[in-house]
Order: sequence, then structure tokens, then C-alpha cells
Amino acid sequence: MHHSEPSAFSICENETSSVTFILVGFSEYPHLQVPLFFLFLTTYTVTVLGNLGMIAIIRLSPKLHTPMYFFLSHLSFVDFCYSTVVTPKLLENLIVEDRRISFTGCIMQFFFVCIFVVTEIFMLAVMAYDRFVAVCNPLLYTVAMSQKLCWSLVAASYSWGIICSFVFIHVVLTLVFCGTKFINNFVCEHDAIVAVSCSDPYISQNVLFIFATFNELSTLMIILTSYVFIVITVMKMPTTGGRYKVFSTCASHLTTITIFHSILICLYCVPTTKSSWLLVKVASVFYTVIIPMLNPLIYSLRNKDVKDAVKKLLCSSLSS
Repeated sequence: MHHSEPSAFSICENETSSVTFILVGFSEYPHLQVPLFFLFLTTYTVTVLGNLGMIAIIRLSPKLHTPMYFFLSHLSFVDFCYSTVVTPKLLENLIVEDRRISFTGCIMQFFFVCIFVVTEIFMLAVMAYDRFVAVCNPLLYTVAMSQKLCWSLVAASYSWGIICSFVFIHVVLTLVFCGTKFINNFVCEHDAIVAVSCSDPYISQNVLFIFATFNELSTLMIILTSYVFIVITVMKMPTTGGRYKVFSTCASHLTTITIFHSILICLYCVPTTKSSWLLVKVASVFYTVIIPMLNPLIYSLRNKDVKDAVKKLLCSSLSS
């Protein structure tokens, strides 16, 4: 009786479970490993202290119990989470020779990064809508931005992040991986994972492109529409003092949005070529390591309410 040879595909399929990935990271720049380790360690420390500090200040200061700071505390939580999903592994890979990560570990990292990045995209859009209501309908603000609506908007952002993540994981898991593969990044990011698969990544890349484009366009529409109305309202204000106050609260939010979205558009809406891998790594560093550190700094340094709350908390803790 003639046994047919097992196909290469079925062998590969069986091997997917025993695949090992090696995160290349910045190993092609050995002289930069130590400086990068200290740079990222410092950044991560500032990120953790800044974001958890921000959450604590908002919780402890009754004056900051407003929708704007409620959303900001969730933004800080999301920043803390996705920085924690990525940075410890990045730091480890900068000082150890063995840069392996299991297939499951890689997929889990990708899953959580997706959840938090998509959630952040929508959280920033929600914050733009919040600013629009505050500036354009100040008298109805507390009624319009009820506690129920605030919780619903936050829950919707997290839920959509989780849904997108499951979709991305599903299409990545339809790909076949074999043997040991070098992932040309320090984080298990979609393009880097797809680049090492043994099967055609066409569907996976297109699904990600469609979702990424939808997420970008829908949130940018909300943000742009909100800010167009804000600018129109501000221009009608009789006093420059009132204008300045509005622009200063919106400036921090706009700074965050500009940095975050320009990097995401570079990463996901521009095709990757061999020569652009370094650019992908630098962009990945920005949105997974640098931005989570910048957000609390941007919001606290530019914000009088937060500074006042910190002074008040320090005074009360010193006097007690």
C-alpha cells in the first residue's frame, strides 16, 4: 500500500506550536545596548511614576473629579499598561544574549499591545468630544457629560480595543510559522510577526490595514470636528483671557494627539520596505515607550489644576 508523503504545509502546521521567535531588537548596534538600556529604564521609571502618580492625584483631589480628569486617569492607566507590556522585555533583551520569546509569549504581547493602543486612540477621541462639550455648551456640560455617559464612553473604548485585538490575533493565527525565526523588532508587532510566517500574509495584512484605517479615520474625524467647533466658539469669545484659558487646556490634548497619530499613520498606513525597518523600530519606540512617558508630563506641566492639586496634597501630607 502506497503512503503519500506528508506535505510541507502539514509539517509546518504541526511545527507552529513549537516555533521560537528571537527578537532582534537593537542587537545590530552592540555599542548602543548599554546607553539604550539606561535611557529606556529611565523612561520607563518616569512613565510608571508619572502615570500612576497622575491616577493617584486625580483620585485624591475632589477638585479633579470632573469628566476631563476621569478620562485622563484612564488614559494614564492605558499608557501605564502598554508600556508595561513592552518595556520590561525590551530592557531584558538589551542586557541578555538570549533574546528568545515563545510563540505564545509573542502572540500575547501583540494581543495586549493591540488592546491598549486601540483603546488609547479612542480615548483621545473621547477626550476631544469632552473638550467640545465643555467649550461649546458650558452650561449643559455637567448634564451632557453625565457619569453614566463617561463610563459608557470609556467602556466602549476598552471593548473596541479588545474586539480589534481578537480579530488581529485570529488572522495572525491563521498564518503558519516554522522553526526559529528572527523578528526584526524589539516588540511583537504585526508587520514583524507577519514577515516571518511561512504562508501568504495577504489577508492578515489587509485586515489590519482596514481596521487601522477605520480606527484612524473615525477618531480623526471626531477630533477634527470637535476642534473646528471649539475654534469657532473661541473666536466668538469677547475676552482674550477666556480664549487663553480654553487654548491652554486644549493645547496639551492636541500635542498628545499630534504625536500619537502621526506615528501610527507612519507605522500602519505606509507600506514597510526592507530599508524602512529601522524607521519602524524608531516609530515603535515612540508609541510604546516615549508617548506613555510624555502624556502625564504634557498634562501635568501645562495644567494649573493638576499643579494646584499636587501642592495641596503635599501641604496636607506635610502638615499631618
